[in-house]
Amino acid sequence: MTNENLVSAEAEERLLSSEHGAKIEVRDLTKLSDKDVRILNKVNVDIPRGVVMGVMGPSGSGKSTLLRAFNRMWEPAPGSVFLDGVDICDLDVLSLRRKVGMLFQLPVLFQGSVADNIRYGPQLRGKKLSDEEVYNLLALADLDSSFSSTSGGDLSIGQAQRVALARTLANDPEVLLLDEPTSALDPISTQNIEDVLVRLKKDVGMTIVMVSHSIKQIQRIADVVCLVVNGEIVEILDVQHLSEAKHPTARAFLHLNS
Repeated sequence: MTNENLVSAEAEERLLSSEHGAKIEVRDLTKLSDKDVRILNKVNVDIPRGVVMGVMGPSGSGKSTLLRAFNRMWEPAPGSVFLDGVDICDLDVLSLRRKVGMLFQLPVLFQGSVADNIRYGPQLRGKKLSDEEVYNLLALADLDSSFSSTSGGDLSIGQAQRVALARTLANDPEVLLLDEPTSALDPISTQNIEDVLVRLKKDVGMTIVMVSHSIKQIQRIADVVCLVVNGEIVEILDVQHLSEAKHPTARAFLHLNS
């Protein structure tokens, strides 16, 4: 059940009027494995503010590794990743991860209630979210306010993923990173998450970078698609022009997943 009506007009106006998107620039980003194998090889890409970029490619091509560089889940070299023109290596890592939130394949909730989970990030900064603010975030994640008192252990995986999303949004991120966030969900839960992402795209203008193996999902959500093969970005296409991919491995991947 969608509960957008639970968001007060004042809160909605404040949300939509704020600047949520940020620009990411990547310059010659490289990562080596412990055995000196190149996982990423001099990756260059610009992700404009407010754009939803899908990241696709064969398994093991470096998609998740690329995503994790953007919030320093692994430490990129200085001068290789910039957030609104600032080298992310010059930012406090906890502050960066509030600005660049991330949602993983499987949700991990903290002990306590749903409300406790949502309040966690702001509380670290000395801010106590009101009940209304918690309800607003639940509504944004397409969950009823009655979930606020529910224990995280009593949720379905789809509900837990939406709570994890609400918890991420509580930090007011400028960028949202999604690493196959629906791969473990049933079709209904997947649709719920996709609906939330589409709303964030249309109403909030948040910059979103999403790894997915589903072409249909990317076509529903993304503006542009970044095709990654063997640690390199081989093509960047508008989502409507995926059929025009020229790289042979990228074409084969898209054909097999269409």
